[in-house]
Amino acid sequence: MSLFYAYRAATRLLGPALNLYLNRRKNRGKEDAGRIGERFGHPGAARPKGHLVWIHGASVGESLSALPVIDEIRRLYPSASILVTTGTVTSATMMHARLPKGVIHQFVPIDRQVCVARFLHHWKPDVALWLESDFWPNLLTKAKKAGVSLALLNGRISEKSFKGYSRYPSFIRPVISAFDLILTQSGDETTRFESLGATSVRAVGNLKFAAPPLPADETDLATLQEQIGHRPVWLASSTFKGEEHIAGDVHKKLARDHSGVLTIIVPRHPDRADDIEADLVAQGLQVSRRSLGHDITPGTDVYLADTMGELGLFYRIAPIVFMGKTLSAGGGQNPLEPARLNCAILHGPDMSNFAAISAEMLANGACRPVTDADDLARQVAALLHDPDSTGKIAKAALDYANSKAEVLDRTLDALRPLLAQKGIKEARDA
Repeated sequence: MSLFYAYRAATRLLGPALNLYLNRRKNRGKEDAGRIGERFGHPGAARPKGHLVWIHGASVGESLSALPVIDEIRRLYPSASILVTTGTVTSATMMHARLPKGVIHQFVPIDRQVCVARFLHHWKPDVALWLESDFWPNLLTKAKKAGVSLALLNGRISEKSFKGYSRYPSFIRPVISAFDLILTQSGDETTRFESLGATSVRAVGNLKFAAPPLPADETDLATLQEQIGHRPVWLASSTFKGEEHIAGDVHKKLARDHSGVLTIIVPRHPDRADDIEADLVAQGLQVSRRSLGHDITPGTDVYLADTMGELGLFYRIAPIVFMGKTLSAGGGQNPLEPARLNCAILHGPDMSNFAAISAEMLANGACRPVTDADDLARQVAALLHDPDSTGKIAKAALDYANSKAEVLDRTLDALRPLLAQKGIKEARDA
């Protein structure tokens, strides 16, 4: 028995355990209790009549990359309805706020055949557009068998994942071959997919370049700017465990030479806020928390922005941004988001999730790497002392972020034949 069929058998036999796992996640707030049925394939909405394009992004990053694609499909193919699936509560919250009216959101079903079959039987999508690398074997192969045309957008496989998949070709080949079309971020990604058995692959670029600037509430922005006044500000964005403590240490070092400096911390997982606050207070810092409605007062050392979906607000406030998940954790977060909002960007040594982008940004003077916590403190201090350098880095970052927006046109051009094969007609005046 190949690993693929062993996986399929395991998901069938372990059904009760998977159900228990999901219910435990629900009890811990990791699943939406009111919509848990969607994770078992039960529909939470009626299927619209006519053609349906299904777009899937695993979490927040992939979902954000899908937004410009959704807008273009609605413009070019107004007769088609769109279903978007994601896998996390965070991404569902973000989609609720940002999806255009009329686009349906559902949680993706868990990868059990019975749940997948239930989902596909109800929704009957004509075309499925998958984002990046969320490869669920049962869902993809069952969709293919049901006659759904599948395309992978912004396809990527890390070097580590590629080595792992290469050791088990009997598992990955049926999954990869389910895609009728794979559009990758780069030539390196194309080579990896072809090595794993993909046949129709082309590099069109990274869809993250097509994303619009993150939004912000204008009233909230004005309120925070008034509370901050002329204080020097820097932001630690999308931090992981350990990086908030580092930000607290950096704040104490900055405060020696920068009177009134304000540190803003946006943790990647706001449910850790109680622990983060306790640690910062133990460092002798005065903390104000956004989720509790605290104002930024003259005595506030750290503003803990423990809410979801507000990074656009804080990127507009802070001219200097440190990207989290690059010091105490690894892989990095999307540097194009602060780049679009005129921020000077610092990041730790591990930006492997955005290796090509961060390398190009570095070559263009659009970011600066830091080696450790002490170096972060030195570089934030240097930028606070030198607004001209801060402005030059921010402008280089903005120029870079705007340099490759044509990736969206290339993506839609590549999808046209797939959509046409399903009878989805393009608007003549689009």
